Amino acid sequence: MSIDTVRVDLGARSYDVRIGQGLLHRAGDEILALAGKRRVAILTDETVAALHLPALQAALARVGIEAPALALPAGEATKCWSRLGEAVEWLLAQRIERKDLVIALGGGVIGDLAGFAAAILRRGVRFVQIPTTLLAQVDSSVGGKTGINSPHGKNLIGAFHQPALVLADIDVLGTLSPRDFRAGYGEVAKYGLLGDETFFDWLEANATALATDRGLRQRAVRHSVQMKAGIVQRDETEQGERALLNLGHTFGHALESATGYSDRLLHGEGVAIGCVLAFDLSARMGLCSQEAPSRVAAHFAAMGLPARIADIPGDLPDDEALIGLMGQDKKVQDGRLRFVLARGIGRAFVTDEVAPDQLRAVLAESRR
Repeated sequence: MSIDTVRVDLGARSYDVRIGQGLLHRAGDEILALAGKRRVAILTDETVAALHLPALQAALARVGIEAPALALPAGEATKCWSRLGEAVEWLLAQRIERKDLVIALGGGVIGDLAGFAAAILRRGVRFVQIPTTLLAQVDSSVGGKTGINSPHGKNLIGAFHQPALVLADIDVLGTLSPRDFRAGYGEVAKYGLLGDETFFDWLEANATALATDRGLRQRAVRHSVQMKAGIVQRDETEQGERALLNLGHTFGHALESATGYSDRLLHGEGVAIGCVLAFDLSARMGLCSQEAPSRVAAHFAAMGLPARIADIPGDLPDDEALIGLMGQDKKVQDGRLRFVLARGIGRAFVTDEVAPDQLRAVLAESRR
Protein backbone atom coordinates (compact mmCIF):
# COMPACT_ATOMS: atom_id res chain seq x y z
CA MET A 1 0.00 0.00 0.00
CA SER A 2 1.30 3.46 -0.86
CA ILE A 3 2.18 6.21 1.59
CA ASP A 4 -0.14 9.23 1.52
CA THR A 5 1.27 12.69 2.16
CA VAL A 6 -0.90 15.57 3.35
CA ARG A 7 0.80 18.97 3.33
CA VAL A 8 -0.06 21.43 6.09
CA ASP A 9 0.72 24.68 4.30
CA LEU A 10 1.68 27.34 6.84
CA GLY A 11 4.46 29.18 5.07
CA ALA A 12 7.71 28.86 7.00
CA ARG A 13 5.98 26.49 9.45
CA SER A 14 4.70 24.07 6.77
CA TYR A 15 5.15 20.33 7.19
CA ASP A 16 4.07 16.97 5.85
CA VAL A 17 1.82 14.40 7.47
CA ARG A 18 2.86 11.00 6.16
CA ILE A 19 0.21 8.26 6.45
CA GLY A 20 0.62 4.58 5.68
CA GLN A 21 1.94 1.17 6.66
CA GLY A 22 5.45 0.56 7.96
CA LEU A 23 6.34 4.17 8.68
CA LEU A 24 7.72 3.35 12.12
CA HIS A 25 10.33 1.08 10.55
CA ARG A 26 11.11 3.76 7.94
CA ALA A 27 11.38 6.52 10.54
CA GLY A 28 15.17 6.61 10.35
CA ASP A 29 15.13 7.55 6.66
CA GLU A 30 12.35 10.09 7.25
CA ILE A 31 14.20 11.73 10.16
CA LEU A 32 17.54 11.69 8.34
CA ALA A 33 15.98 13.47 5.35
CA LEU A 34 14.48 16.07 7.67
CA ALA A 35 17.34 16.82 10.02
CA GLY A 36 20.46 14.96 9.02
CA LYS A 37 22.41 13.47 11.90
CA ARG A 38 21.35 16.04 14.46
CA ARG A 39 20.87 15.04 18.08
CA VAL A 40 17.52 13.33 18.65
CA ALA A 41 15.68 12.58 21.90
CA ILE A 42 12.43 10.63 22.28
CA LEU A 43 9.62 11.33 24.74
CA THR A 44 7.15 8.48 25.14
CA ASP A 45 5.10 6.69 27.78
CA GLU A 46 5.72 3.40 29.50
CA THR A 47 3.00 1.50 27.63
CA VAL A 48 4.07 2.71 24.17
CA ALA A 49 7.76 2.22 25.02
CA ALA A 50 7.19 -1.49 25.60
CA LEU A 51 5.37 -1.84 22.26
CA HIS A 52 7.13 0.47 19.81
CA LEU A 53 10.26 2.13 21.22
CA PRO A 54 12.71 -0.65 20.22
CA ALA A 55 11.51 -0.52 16.60
CA LEU A 56 11.89 3.26 16.46
CA GLN A 57 15.33 3.27 18.04
CA ALA A 58 16.45 0.48 15.69
CA ALA A 59 15.18 2.42 12.66
CA LEU A 60 17.12 5.48 13.78
CA ALA A 61 20.25 3.43 14.57
CA ARG A 62 20.23 2.02 11.02
CA VAL A 63 20.94 5.52 9.70
CA GLY A 64 23.44 6.33 12.43
CA ILE A 65 21.22 8.27 14.81
CA GLU A 66 21.39 7.42 18.50
CA ALA A 67 18.18 8.43 20.25
CA PRO A 68 17.84 8.19 24.05
CA ALA A 69 14.30 8.01 25.40
CA LEU A 70 12.37 9.10 28.47
CA ALA A 71 9.25 7.02 29.20
CA LEU A 72 6.68 8.81 31.36
CA PRO A 73 3.67 7.15 33.00
CA ALA A 74 0.78 6.50 30.64
CA GLY A 75 -2.49 8.36 31.11
CA GLU A 76 -4.04 11.83 31.08
CA ALA A 77 -2.63 12.64 34.52
CA THR A 78 0.83 12.90 32.92
CA LYS A 79 -0.20 16.18 31.26
CA CYS A 80 0.79 18.20 34.34
CA TRP A 81 3.42 20.68 35.51
CA SER A 82 5.58 18.11 37.28
CA ARG A 83 5.87 15.76 34.28
CA LEU A 84 6.44 18.71 31.95
CA GLY A 85 9.28 19.87 34.19
CA GLU A 86 10.73 16.36 34.27
CA ALA A 87 10.65 16.17 30.47
CA VAL A 88 12.25 19.59 29.96
CA GLU A 89 15.04 18.95 32.47
CA TRP A 90 15.74 15.57 30.86
CA LEU A 91 15.91 17.16 27.40
CA LEU A 92 18.34 19.75 28.71
CA ALA A 93 20.44 16.96 30.23
CA GLN A 94 20.52 15.35 26.75
CA ARG A 95 21.91 18.69 25.46
CA ILE A 96 19.10 19.14 22.95
CA GLU A 97 19.61 22.37 21.02
CA ARG A 98 17.33 24.42 18.79
CA LYS A 99 18.27 22.64 15.56
CA ASP A 100 17.99 19.17 17.14
CA LEU A 101 14.81 17.10 17.28
CA VAL A 102 12.41 15.95 19.96
CA ILE A 103 10.30 12.97 18.90
CA ALA A 104 6.88 12.48 20.48
CA LEU A 105 6.14 8.74 20.31
CA GLY A 106 2.71 8.04 21.71
CA GLY A 107 -0.88 9.16 21.86
CA GLY A 108 -2.38 12.56 22.45
CA VAL A 109 -1.03 12.92 25.97
CA ILE A 110 2.60 12.46 24.95
CA GLY A 111 2.13 14.47 21.77
CA ASP A 112 0.69 17.42 23.67
CA LEU A 113 3.26 17.31 26.47
CA ALA A 114 6.29 16.69 24.24
CA GLY A 115 5.19 19.43 21.86
CA PHE A 116 4.83 21.89 24.73
CA ALA A 117 8.22 20.86 26.10
CA ALA A 118 9.73 21.48 22.66
CA ALA A 119 7.94 24.84 22.42
CA ILE A 120 9.44 26.18 25.65
CA LEU A 121 12.85 24.47 25.51
CA ARG A 122 15.39 27.10 24.45
CA ARG A 123 12.38 29.14 23.24
CA GLY A 124 11.56 26.59 20.60
CA VAL A 125 13.03 23.29 19.43
CA ARG A 126 11.83 21.29 16.44
CA PHE A 127 9.78 18.19 17.11
CA VAL A 128 8.33 15.26 15.21
CA GLN A 129 5.02 13.59 16.00
CA ILE A 130 4.83 9.80 15.69
CA PRO A 131 1.26 9.23 16.89
CA THR A 132 0.43 5.70 18.01
CA THR A 133 -3.32 6.03 18.60
CA LEU A 134 -6.16 6.64 16.18
CA LEU A 135 -7.15 9.75 18.12
CA ALA A 136 -3.67 11.23 17.87
CA GLN A 137 -3.27 10.35 14.18
CA VAL A 138 -6.46 12.10 13.09
CA ASP A 139 -6.47 14.98 15.54
CA SER A 140 -3.94 15.93 18.19
CA SER A 141 -0.74 15.29 16.19
CA VAL A 142 -1.77 17.77 13.48
CA GLY A 143 -2.18 21.49 13.93
CA GLY A 144 0.39 22.50 16.53
CA LYS A 145 -1.75 22.65 19.66
CA THR A 146 0.45 21.64 22.59
CA GLY A 147 -0.10 21.85 26.31
CA ILE A 148 -0.94 20.40 29.68
CA ASN A 149 -3.98 20.30 31.94
CA SER A 150 -4.79 22.35 35.04
CA PRO A 151 -7.06 21.55 37.99
CA HIS A 152 -9.21 24.31 36.46
CA GLY A 153 -9.66 22.46 33.17
CA LYS A 154 -8.15 20.61 30.25
CA ASN A 155 -5.45 22.06 27.96
CA LEU A 156 -5.59 25.48 29.60
CA ILE A 157 -1.78 25.82 29.66
CA GLY A 158 0.06 25.55 26.36
CA ALA A 159 1.29 27.06 23.13
CA PHE A 160 0.90 26.76 19.38
CA HIS A 161 4.04 25.00 18.16
CA GLN A 162 3.82 23.21 14.82
CA PRO A 163 5.66 19.90 14.35
CA ALA A 164 8.32 19.58 11.66
CA LEU A 165 6.88 16.24 10.49
CA VAL A 166 4.12 13.79 11.40
CA LEU A 167 4.51 10.05 10.75
CA ALA A 168 1.18 8.24 11.11
CA ASP A 169 1.83 4.50 10.81
CA ILE A 170 -1.54 2.82 10.53
CA ASP A 171 0.01 -0.57 11.38
CA VAL A 172 0.65 0.48 14.99
CA LEU A 173 -3.09 0.97 15.47
CA GLY A 174 -3.36 -2.82 15.50
CA THR A 175 -1.80 -2.84 18.96
CA LEU A 176 -4.54 -0.68 20.48
CA SER A 177 -7.12 -2.17 22.80
CA PRO A 178 -10.62 -2.26 21.28
CA ARG A 179 -11.73 0.45 23.70
CA ASP A 180 -8.85 2.79 22.79
CA PHE A 181 -9.51 2.27 19.08
CA ARG A 182 -13.22 3.03 19.53
CA ALA A 183 -12.40 6.13 21.55
CA GLY A 184 -10.18 7.42 18.76
CA TYR A 185 -13.02 6.84 16.35
CA GLY A 186 -15.00 9.52 18.18
CA GLU A 187 -12.64 12.09 16.66
CA VAL A 188 -12.92 10.54 13.17
CA ALA A 189 -16.72 10.79 13.17
CA LYS A 190 -16.45 14.37 14.40
CA TYR A 191 -15.04 15.45 11.03
CA GLY A 192 -18.07 14.19 9.17
CA LEU A 193 -20.43 15.75 11.69
CA LEU A 194 -18.82 19.17 11.58
CA GLY A 195 -18.25 19.64 7.88
CA ASP A 196 -18.68 16.67 5.54
CA GLU A 197 -21.95 14.74 5.51
CA THR A 198 -20.70 12.57 2.64
CA PHE A 199 -17.81 11.41 4.83
CA PHE A 200 -20.26 10.64 7.64
CA ASP A 201 -22.38 8.63 5.19
CA TRP A 202 -19.23 6.68 4.24
CA LEU A 203 -18.42 6.07 7.90
CA GLU A 204 -21.91 4.75 8.58
CA ALA A 205 -21.31 2.18 5.84
CA ASN A 206 -17.68 1.30 6.61
CA ALA A 207 -16.65 2.25 10.15
CA THR A 208 -17.24 -1.13 11.75
CA ALA A 209 -14.50 -2.55 9.48
CA LEU A 210 -11.84 0.07 10.28
CA ALA A 211 -10.28 -1.98 13.07
CA THR A 212 -9.50 -4.87 10.72
CA ASP A 213 -9.24 -3.37 7.22
CA ARG A 214 -6.00 -1.40 6.79
CA GLY A 215 -7.11 0.13 3.50
CA LEU A 216 -10.28 1.56 4.98
CA ARG A 217 -8.35 2.67 8.05
CA GLN A 218 -5.82 4.57 5.97
CA ARG A 219 -8.57 6.22 3.96
CA ALA A 220 -10.34 7.37 7.14
CA VAL A 221 -7.12 8.74 8.65
CA ARG A 222 -6.15 10.50 5.41
CA HIS A 223 -9.54 12.16 4.98
CA SER A 224 -9.62 13.29 8.60
CA VAL A 225 -6.12 14.76 8.35
CA GLN A 226 -6.99 16.49 5.06
CA MET A 227 -9.99 18.12 6.69
CA LYS A 228 -8.02 19.25 9.72
CA ALA A 229 -5.11 20.51 7.60
CA GLY A 230 -7.47 22.64 5.54
CA ILE A 231 -9.00 24.22 8.62
CA VAL A 232 -5.63 24.79 10.32
CA GLN A 233 -4.24 26.45 7.17
CA ARG A 234 -7.13 28.91 7.18
CA ASP A 235 -7.12 29.55 10.95
CA GLU A 236 -3.90 28.40 12.61
CA THR A 237 -4.46 29.98 16.05
CA GLU A 238 -8.21 29.40 16.39
CA GLN A 239 -9.49 32.90 15.78
CA GLY A 240 -12.57 31.60 13.99
CA GLU A 241 -13.14 28.49 11.86
CA ARG A 242 -10.73 26.25 13.80
CA ALA A 243 -13.11 26.35 16.76
CA LEU A 244 -15.36 24.02 14.73
CA LEU A 245 -12.86 21.25 15.48
CA ASN A 246 -14.08 21.46 19.06
CA LEU A 247 -17.48 19.99 18.18
CA GLY A 248 -18.46 17.97 21.25
CA HIS A 249 -15.48 19.18 23.24
CA THR A 250 -17.14 21.78 25.49
CA PHE A 251 -19.33 19.01 26.88
CA GLY A 252 -16.63 16.35 26.61
CA HIS A 253 -13.92 18.28 28.45
CA ALA A 254 -16.34 19.08 31.28
CA LEU A 255 -17.21 15.40 31.61
CA GLU A 256 -13.52 14.44 31.55
CA SER A 257 -12.83 16.93 34.32
CA ALA A 258 -15.82 15.62 36.30
CA THR A 259 -14.40 12.09 36.08
CA GLY A 260 -10.93 13.21 37.16
CA TYR A 261 -9.29 12.55 33.76
CA SER A 262 -9.47 8.86 34.64
CA ASP A 263 -10.21 5.73 32.66
CA ARG A 264 -13.86 6.11 33.60
CA LEU A 265 -14.11 8.27 30.48
CA LEU A 266 -11.54 8.41 27.68
CA HIS A 267 -11.22 11.61 25.65
CA GLY A 268 -12.80 10.19 22.50
CA GLU A 269 -15.67 8.79 24.55
CA GLY A 270 -16.27 12.24 25.99
CA VAL A 271 -16.22 13.67 22.47
CA ALA A 272 -18.81 11.12 21.34
CA ILE A 273 -21.16 12.02 24.19
CA GLY A 274 -20.43 15.70 23.56
CA CYS A 275 -21.30 15.43 19.87
CA VAL A 276 -24.65 13.82 20.71
CA LEU A 277 -25.32 16.55 23.29
CA ALA A 278 -24.42 19.24 20.75
CA PHE A 279 -26.90 17.81 18.24
CA ASP A 280 -29.52 17.34 20.97
CA LEU A 281 -29.13 21.00 21.91
CA SER A 282 -29.24 22.04 18.26
CA ALA A 283 -32.49 20.12 17.73
CA ARG A 284 -34.00 21.53 20.93
CA MET A 285 -33.19 25.03 19.68
CA GLY A 286 -34.82 24.29 16.30
CA LEU A 287 -31.55 24.49 14.41
CA CYS A 288 -31.62 20.98 12.95
CA SER A 289 -34.10 18.16 12.51
CA GLN A 290 -35.13 15.93 15.39
CA GLU A 291 -33.78 12.97 13.41
CA ALA A 292 -30.18 14.25 13.33
CA PRO A 293 -29.31 13.63 16.99
CA SER A 294 -30.93 10.20 16.86
CA ARG A 295 -28.81 9.33 13.83
CA VAL A 296 -25.63 10.52 15.56
CA ALA A 297 -26.42 8.65 18.78
CA ALA A 298 -27.30 5.47 16.89
CA HIS A 299 -24.01 5.55 14.99
CA PHE A 300 -21.89 5.97 18.11
CA ALA A 301 -23.84 3.23 19.84
CA ALA A 302 -23.28 0.93 16.84
CA MET A 303 -19.54 1.60 17.21
CA GLY A 304 -19.65 0.65 20.89
CA LEU A 305 -19.19 4.22 22.10
CA PRO A 306 -21.15 5.92 24.89
CA ALA A 307 -23.75 8.36 23.64
CA ARG A 308 -25.33 9.65 26.87
CA ILE A 309 -24.14 10.96 30.22
CA ALA A 310 -25.94 7.98 31.75
CA ASP A 311 -23.44 5.70 29.99
CA ILE A 312 -20.58 6.99 32.17
CA PRO A 313 -19.98 4.68 35.15
CA GLY A 314 -20.03 6.08 38.68
CA ASP A 315 -21.34 9.27 40.20
CA LEU A 316 -21.09 12.65 38.48
CA PRO A 317 -21.54 16.25 39.65
CA ASP A 318 -24.96 17.80 39.12
CA ASP A 319 -25.85 19.82 36.05
CA GLU A 320 -24.92 23.18 37.58
CA ALA A 321 -21.46 21.85 38.44
CA LEU A 322 -21.02 20.53 34.88
CA ILE A 323 -22.02 23.92 33.48
CA GLY A 324 -19.46 25.48 35.82
CA LEU A 325 -16.79 23.19 34.39
CA MET A 326 -17.83 24.24 30.88
CA GLY A 327 -17.10 27.80 31.96
CA GLN A 328 -13.38 26.94 31.93
CA ASP A 329 -13.53 26.01 28.25
CA LYS A 330 -11.00 27.82 26.05
CA LYS A 331 -13.80 29.04 23.76
CA VAL A 332 -15.36 31.14 26.55
CA GLN A 333 -15.31 34.83 25.58
CA ASP A 334 -16.19 37.68 27.91
CA GLY A 335 -17.56 35.14 30.36
CA ARG A 336 -20.06 33.72 27.85
CA LEU A 337 -20.12 30.02 27.02
CA ARG A 338 -19.64 29.31 23.32
CA PHE A 339 -20.82 26.05 21.78
CA VAL A 340 -20.24 24.33 18.47
CA LEU A 341 -23.76 23.49 17.30
CA ALA A 342 -25.13 22.26 13.96
CA ARG A 343 -27.80 23.07 11.42
CA GLY A 344 -27.53 19.47 10.27
CA ILE A 345 -24.93 16.76 9.83
CA GLY A 346 -21.89 18.39 8.23
CA ARG A 347 -23.09 21.94 9.02
CA ALA A 348 -21.51 23.03 12.30
CA PHE A 349 -21.11 26.61 13.54
CA VAL A 350 -20.09 28.44 16.73
CA THR A 351 -22.53 30.41 18.86
CA ASP A 352 -22.87 31.90 22.34
CA GLU A 353 -26.64 32.26 22.05
CA VAL A 354 -27.71 29.28 24.12
CA ALA A 355 -30.47 29.67 26.69
CA PRO A 356 -29.44 28.21 30.08
CA ASP A 357 -32.76 26.39 30.48
CA GLN A 358 -32.28 24.60 27.15
CA LEU A 359 -28.75 23.57 28.16
CA ARG A 360 -30.00 22.22 31.49
CA ALA A 361 -32.81 20.33 29.77
CA VAL A 362 -30.37 18.60 27.40
CA LEU A 363 -28.06 17.60 30.26
CA ALA A 364 -30.97 16.29 32.33
CA GLU A 365 -32.32 14.24 29.41
CA SER A 366 -28.88 12.70 28.78
CA ARG A 367 -28.74 11.45 32.38
CA ARG A 368 -31.88 9.32 31.94
